[in-house]
Amino acid sequence: MINNETEFFFSLTPDIVIESMETLGFQCTGYCAALNSFENRVYEVELEVENAVSLKSISEKRRVVKFYRPGRWTEEQILEEHEFEHDLLGAEIPVIAPIRFDDGKTLHKTSVGGIFYAVFPKVGGRAPDELNDDQLKRIGRYLGRIHNVGAVKQAKNRIILTPDTYGRNNLRFLLEQNWIPVEFQNRYKEAVEKICDKVDNWFQEEHFQRLHGDCHLGNLLWNDRGPFFLDFDDMVMGPPVQDIWLLMPGRDQESFRRIEVLLSGYEEMRAFDRKTLKLIEPLRALRFVHYASWVAKRWEDPAFPAAFPYFNTHRYWSDETEDLEEQMRLISELN
Repeated sequence: MINNETEFFFSLTPDIVIESMETLGFQCTGYCAALNSFENRVYEVELEVENAVSLKSISEKRRVVKFYRPGRWTEEQILEEHEFEHDLLGAEIPVIAPIRFDDGKTLHKTSVGGIFYAVFPKVGGRAPDELNDDQLKRIGRYLGRIHNVGAVKQAKNRIILTPDTYGRNNLRFLLEQNWIPVEFQNRYKEAVEKICDKVDNWFQEEHFQRLHGDCHLGNLLWNDRGPFFLDFDDMVMGPPVQDIWLLMPGRDQESFRRIEVLLSGYEEMRAFDRKTLKLIEPLRALRFVHYASWVAKRWEDPAFPAAFPYFNTHRYWSDETEDLEEQMRLISELN
């Protein structure tokens, strides 16, 4: 349902973005460019800077401001994300964390609409298409350190990644809102329920801690200083293997080899229980359901039908159903 906050979020303009920055004391040049983000609204803003000639790069006079989608996270949940990022920054791990102002705040609200937003430093670089073995080991070491920090405290308000939260709850939403075509409803429902029932005990046996939650290559930036981890928006409490498999989501022999290379770096910093690798296929299946629900819940956002035109089609749900049935077959073969 579109409420006043959501309508304001959909209609954000550069003027509102710049006004929100200047409310925090920044002087802006007027440059404001939208960045690629479906979940939130993210903009790059240029600041007025004295002695700009002395700057080493254009990134030094730019900031990134993120406006959080209304209704997704509470203030407490967003602040737990920021706390985790600053815990990592304090441990000298290269993450892009929100700027903490003199009053200690990292989270702000727009004067109109009451949208939460945060300001981040601009870091240059690009998302890698693939990581070589040296880079994999390096990322593995950082992930080990990230998980060491993540294990120090709990995030009491964040989602716990379980078959209930990512599986059954999302299935219930899709069925109740009639997103799944009638000819696939029973098969889709049966596949999700069988997967969740099969792996419930597996998750109950696992250690849950603060994780990035969406640690794929698109959430890495690499420049001449090395890698930077960004976008902790999907931070969860979950099993550490969630941050491992998303970097190498394939299931061929080369993907398995690359996971071992990454883990060789990880284990220099932190022990890893290889028995948890059996959670990869269940986590993949849960991600299918979670992703479908994520798109469906945002269909009222004009950006989503344009970006995912295939979503609300017979072919999409046919493929999704078959993929989940294949996941169930693979999972049933695991011990």
